Amino acid sequence: MAAPIRFLFDVVSPYAYLAWTQLPAIAERHGRSIDPVPVLFAGLLRAHGTRGPAEVPARRDYVVKDIQRIAHRFGVPIDLPPAHPFNPLRALRTASIPIPHPTPRIALVDAIFSAVWRLGRNVEDPQVIEEIGATVGLDPAVIAEASSDETKARLRTQTDEAIELGVFGVPTMLVDGEMFWGCDSLPHLDTFLGGTNPVSAEFCERWRTLGSTAQRA
Repeated sequence: MAAPIRFLFDVVSPYAYLAWTQLPAIAERHGRSIDPVPVLFAGLLRAHGTRGPAEVPARRDYVVKDIQRIAHRFGVPIDLPPAHPFNPLRALRTASIPIPHPTPRIALVDAIFSAVWRLGRNVEDPQVIEEIGATVGLDPAVIAEASSDETKARLRTQTDEAIELGVFGVPTMLVDGEMFWGCDSLPHLDTFLGGTNPVSAEFCERWRTLGSTAQRA
């Protein structure tokens, strides 16, 4: 059986939401399943010494237009949460609860994304999270597991493992030993799963060994 597409995401990212809306069609087209993996975007940024788009004023101004353009191209709705950036930990931990069957896991992730980026809800509010769980038929006792030490540790582990794999941002798709980052990479993912990979190992090795003569002023 073909390996699933591992979808690494943080619900704080509108680009992760937008990619999520397109991934099921790509997966179905190539006979793949989706394994959603919540990670903490802030943890990735810290590990690589980088900043998120919302932390750079010029990029923040651009992003709000960019996500509307992408949503229009994808034909999906998009709205804004009450605040951004916001603390995504409660939502990410909820999405990290081990649910054996993939269908409710996918439904839960979809409902969380929808709450943030379609309905503009505050997923920092535990009541909102409980309501999201109810919409996908999860018992409140299951949702309560998001506050357990085990679930908190699971999210940390998922983030650490992503960093070890070289993941630096969200959304990131991992499949068959390759990494695809961002909405812009979805066509490349589609092409790769279709059996075409234009990436040359020799070209990549040359890139890694290139020296630099540039100096910043």
